[in-house]
Amino acid sequence: MKPFDKTRKCNSFPMLTMAAFPTLLFGFFCYNQYVKTIPFPDFNHQQPFQESSNSTNFKLQETNKDDDDGNVRVVLPLEECDIFTGEWVFDHGSSRPLYKEDCEFLNTMVTCLKNGRPDSLYQKWRWQPKACSLPKFEAKILLEKLRGKRLMFVGDSISFNQMLSMACMVQSVIPPEKRSLSYAKYTIVFKMEDYNATMEFYWAPFLVESNVDPPTMRDGTVEPIVKLESISKHGDNWKNVDYLIFNTYIWWRYPTVKVLRGSFEDGVTDYVDIDQNVAYESALKSWAKWVEENVDPNQTSVFFSSVAPSHMMSSAWNNTNGIMCLNETTPIVNTSTFDVGTNQQLSAILENVVRSMKIPLQFLNITRLSEYRKDAHTSIYAAPGGKLLTQEQKADPARYADCVHWCLPGLPDTWNELLYRLIIYQT
Repeated sequence: MKPFDKTRKCNSFPMLTMAAFPTLLFGFFCYNQYVKTIPFPDFNHQQPFQESSNSTNFKLQETNKDDDDGNVRVVLPLEECDIFTGEWVFDHGSSRPLYKEDCEFLNTMVTCLKNGRPDSLYQKWRWQPKACSLPKFEAKILLEKLRGKRLMFVGDSISFNQMLSMACMVQSVIPPEKRSLSYAKYTIVFKMEDYNATMEFYWAPFLVESNVDPPTMRDGTVEPIVKLESISKHGDNWKNVDYLIFNTYIWWRYPTVKVLRGSFEDGVTDYVDIDQNVAYESALKSWAKWVEENVDPNQTSVFFSSVAPSHMMSSAWNNTNGIMCLNETTPIVNTSTFDVGTNQQLSAILENVVRSMKIPLQFLNITRLSEYRKDAHTSIYAAPGGKLLTQEQKADPARYADCVHWCLPGLPDTWNELLYRLIIYQT
């Protein structure tokens, strides 16, 4: 693939919130000439690295509690294979989607059908690894694995998207009065009382400290400034978590990054512009150092999700008359020659940093399988600021279509199926 075009400013400001919580802040992102509004919540309300994550030989992990029929569920070993290499298969049966759009934790930012999308085919695609099959997602087995534990997604709106997906995937087996979702400044916590467990999201779009971390600074009106070596402020909130899933990519959108000289607490505003690749690697090395110094691999399993792609150039899949991801209803079928513009330099930096770490870490390699899914974005069926697009806005998809975030149910459910396999069979 050709390198990401650094001459264009690419900015994606998250993210979702629930209708029961106060209104959203606003953010803008720009791909070339495209400008669009994407909201995100005001949280005041609310073994070593595996190549392409090839599975190792699985061992019998545990015997689970009884299922609904009173039978004992046993987690069996699975065959060895690379679960991230495969193809998308249309599921004609009833197994997809894994939950319905009326999941109580979803709102109009991701409920594309409710927002007027005329097709639901994007919900019916199943990921099929080349040399094996993914195990069926069993919510009760996962919850038993999480009993008495904390699972936390750390990153940006893509991580939040995935966290809400996972909450919806397990909520059907938890009594309504035994589950709850709460919002704070930096965290969103899904509590599962019967299991004394939590599933959490922590907002840290750069992982290291930045000026867009506070809730009042996430409106997209200022260019981000980062403090590349400062991570403990966030990291203190990641301690004593049993499963950590990290991600950082979509906010690294400029060819140069503003790096703070001094401290945010001291009110310093002096900064220096540093090459995007250099800054990204420096931030990841700060994160890796924190993980190696603060995470006990006997207690905590660490995952890093690879970059989640966008689909801004319909010419990448030979739709020369298309406008970004608008009206796409099927995945890309050409599996070898397409390039949707994912920043390969940042991807390589991420893999190199993760590969060099001294503690065991699982790499959730979702990039290529997600690049096929030009059909799975919210497009003009999102709800910026909690409001559906007007007809006039829908008529201008080059400006308003969101080809960064994903409909739910949808692609992030597959990411969680892959995460499920790694948690159940490899941790």
